[in-house]
Amino acid sequence: MIEFYIIGAIGFFSAVWAVIEKNLFRAALALTIFLLSIASLYFAFNAQFLGAIQIIVYVGAVITLLLFTIMLTRGEEVEE
Repeated sequence: MIEFYIIGAIGFFSAVWAVIEKNLFRAALALTIFLLSIASLYFAFNAQFLGAIQIIVYVGAVITLLLFTIMLTRGEEVEE
């Protein structure tokens, strides 16, 4: 039971970090941590297929596409 609270706390704090982070690359990494925590919850609930699909589709494809988009469209850093 305690692992659900730990994984949930990791997911919650990484989701908050993804929302409040100003650096897009770090926000994408926080989103990756969040999606991996959701997949680990699926594995903990004994739903291995959903956990595997979560990792393959969301972490593998969507985050990779998001990171490539961020890296390829980055211009010069503007400091405020």
